[in-house]
Amino acid sequence: MAFQFPNGFLWGAATAAHQVEGNNNHSDFWLMENIEGSTFKEPSGSAVDHYRLFREDIRLLAELGLNSYRFSIEWARVEPEEGQFDEIAINHYRDVLEACKEYNVTPIVTLHHFSSPQWLIRAGGWESEETPARFARYCVYVMSELGGAIPYVCTINEANISIGIKKVIEQMQSGASVQVGINTEMMARMDNYYMELGKAFEVSPREIHTFLAPRTDEGLKVIFRAHVEARAAIREVCPEVQVGLSMSLFDIQSISGGEEHAANDLHEEFLQFIPYIQDDDFFGLQNYTRTVFGPDGALPVHENAEKTQMGYEYYPEGLEAVIRYAAEALNKPIIVTENGVSTDDDERRVAFIERALIGVHACIADGIPVLGYTHWSLLDNFEWQLGFSKRFGLIEVDRSTQKRLPKKSAFYYGSIAKSNMM
Repeated sequence: MAFQFPNGFLWGAATAAHQVEGNNNHSDFWLMENIEGSTFKEPSGSAVDHYRLFREDIRLLAELGLNSYRFSIEWARVEPEEGQFDEIAINHYRDVLEACKEYNVTPIVTLHHFSSPQWLIRAGGWESEETPARFARYCVYVMSELGGAIPYVCTINEANISIGIKKVIEQMQSGASVQVGINTEMMARMDNYYMELGKAFEVSPREIHTFLAPRTDEGLKVIFRAHVEARAAIREVCPEVQVGLSMSLFDIQSISGGEEHAANDLHEEFLQFIPYIQDDDFFGLQNYTRTVFGPDGALPVHENAEKTQMGYEYYPEGLEAVIRYAAEALNKPIIVTENGVSTDDDERRVAFIERALIGVHACIADGIPVLGYTHWSLLDNFEWQLGFSKRFGLIEVDRSTQKRLPKKSAFYYGSIAKSNMM
């Protein structure tokens, strides 16, 4: 790939704490994975042991040629009981940041990546009016302790994701065919599962409001108010830190007759939230595929289209389109905080990276301020309800030994990064 990217461009890869660290036993996900009748394919367990092997993983990232690492700080570790902050946990993340500094890697830190403390769910979770203040308090603690080593912070990962989850569940309840990365057997087992969860969380099954549960309109406002309150709190203690959040966005397209559906979807998934994020320092953009609308709504993925392990259409060109419409709507710097593909065919990952980066370069050439590209993910990891079966990583992990095995795509992506840093 011969294109030249700007000096200082952030070439990165990403992880999320619960998906890689292992033994995150104060989190809501840990409880949901291990409860009797769980709809999770398997529990996370020791995951890929990144909590112990983080230094090796950051060293490997740097040796590949990358200069940025997006990772999350686990709220359930830092505040395992409400108002009780764990010094060992915060010092662990201090060590992670020190490793980034040692290997000249710029950290992009996410303060909430899907998993929450169990106590938060017992206190009303992501539908409670108290959650924004609780989240801001946690952010203040983390940034007061570590903020001097953090140049970029995402408060919340994929703050809009519950909209898509709600649509998928409604489709599943209606009997429609759904090709996404959610276990469709879930609906048949959900009643018993939620009864057990209610006992474990000590709340009514109807009051289990985890981050990835379908949201009410008020619950969506809670999430975005949590971002606004956290942003203000972070700026109070660390005014030099660049603050934003990340959102999951599809390349929204239409065929004749689908234009109105496409416009409504764009508003629902993105445009309605601009008032909450217009004062951010940057926008974290995440894209994996496209959605095409026809006269009757969203169209299924064409039967002849290449699909990923998640059932998405293989469509790396979506990234460029999403960058362009986000830039037009926001007029602020953009960091691609996630982009990647789940596949066991690493040649298809190589092609995906190349085609996605061609689009990123075209946006930069047109003057759009894209600060960096962060590939999802650094490591094959725990893909939530789907367990370890989906492969997004640049680096394979033999979980019997926890040995790291970089793939061809890792060397290919790293070579692009190196060629742009000479």
